[in-house]
Amino acid sequence: MSWRKGLDVPVLAVATLLTRLAFRSHYLYDIDSVNFALALRRFDPSAHQPHPPGYFLYVCLGQLANMIFSDANSALVAISIAFSSGAVAMIYVLADQWFGRSAALFAGLIFLFSPLAWFHGTVALTYIVEAFFSALVGYLCWLVQRGEARFVLPVAVILGIAAGFRPSSILLLGPLLLFSMRGTNRKLAAGGILALALTVLAWFIPMIWISGAGPYFSSLVSLWLTVPAEGTVFNSPVLNSIARGLVIAGIYFLFFGCAALLPLLRTRGAQTENRRKTIFTRFWIAPGLLFFTLVYLKFVNSGYLLILAPPLCAWMGLWAANCYANLRSPRVLNMFLVGGCAAINTVVFLYAPVYCSYGEVRRFETELGNVIAALPQIAPPEETMIVGMDSHFLGYRHAGYYLPGYLTVEFPEVQLRSGRRIFAMQDRGTRLEGRLSSSSARSFVIFPLPLGDKEYSEYMAQVLKRFPPGSLHSIIRGGHEFEIGPVEDLPYLFPASVFPPRAPVYGK
Repeated sequence: MSWRKGLDVPVLAVATLLTRLAFRSHYLYDIDSVNFALALRRFDPSAHQPHPPGYFLYVCLGQLANMIFSDANSALVAISIAFSSGAVAMIYVLADQWFGRSAALFAGLIFLFSPLAWFHGTVALTYIVEAFFSALVGYLCWLVQRGEARFVLPVAVILGIAAGFRPSSILLLGPLLLFSMRGTNRKLAAGGILALALTVLAWFIPMIWISGAGPYFSSLVSLWLTVPAEGTVFNSPVLNSIARGLVIAGIYFLFFGCAALLPLLRTRGAQTENRRKTIFTRFWIAPGLLFFTLVYLKFVNSGYLLILAPPLCAWMGLWAANCYANLRSPRVLNMFLVGGCAAINTVVFLYAPVYCSYGEVRRFETELGNVIAALPQIAPPEETMIVGMDSHFLGYRHAGYYLPGYLTVEFPEVQLRSGRRIFAMQDRGTRLEGRLSSSSARSFVIFPLPLGDKEYSEYMAQVLKRFPPGSLHSIIRGGHEFEIGPVEDLPYLFPASVFPPRAPVYGK
């Protein structure tokens, strides 16, 4: 049994690596992915390279990986694949510590075949990295909680490093660290907090030195006020929080797939498990659930919930192991049942009509490839500027990154503390403009949004209503419709920032 147990972790880690590698993305997936890629060349959160709060250690690791791969997307996806393997290993170790080998095997399989975890192991985003650190920090906190005080300093340092990859980690996992240290002596607990603070300062000071304190904090405050701060429970209807709760429920099913039903199948033995583990789990997941319910969460940001996945996978592994042990059918049939559940989850990952399925990733990549191939055929860069939308997919970031020869500007303008500004990109660099001249461009083209989505279509229709009839002409290439107009008409989109206003905005 011991040699089999010794093989479990490497087998799960290699299986995770291979499944993620086989379905990896080949383009930068969304706006955040492009922000990270741009940061590999020049770190500047004030220009959203990457977006605040900066993800400094993630960018540093990406720069190292890029020395190997010489391609930003490949480098960042390699990080996601590696941390996916690390996450499944730590989930196994945690579940084995809590419930034994059988539960640990099921916990690892649940993560391996999780549609949401699978997706995040294939794209250039940071959420799977945070899942790994959550599992590692949580496991070490459990050891501290159990009385192994020698792990206080290591877990404090690791949490500080995790915050350098995703600063939200310290907010969502910090309470767990404090809870686990409550039984240690005050001197050791104070040492842990000091170690955490020094670790954070070790990367925070260089980050501020590179980006500049004023621009960094200004951009951070502006992004907070523009996006999350507008919909919190403190300044918006309670229905918003109820809606976020429903989104969390949907993400729960998206992550676990068939395993989402396991809580309904718990046996009495599973319900009498150690109360200490139950309380520990609640401290692990409660800060995240409260934050995502009361403050900020959107379905397209489902990866936020991965920080809560490790303890839930461990418990799901226990319940799956108990259900499997209680099945009265032959062992071959039981294994066939487990394989069927894994197959269903695989089908969900491959074909589900949600943004994080492999099918949707391939559809997006096909659309993006068609657009960046077609646009130069109808609008040469020396005569044309691109207007892209502030969109997760096929937005101005994708236009500016994959068509670097064009001057690309973002619609709409953004309101910063310094005033209204426009994000402008060229040669894969970003700048913020107060007033944007047309340079040598004689026309502009509107970068098309994804096809087949009603919300995108309605938004584009509202944008086009700003122009007087007949001022734009359409060209269809690669299945997309490109709207082209003279640069003199840009004030209809940017009445305050791009040229002196000369006419009222249509459709207002």
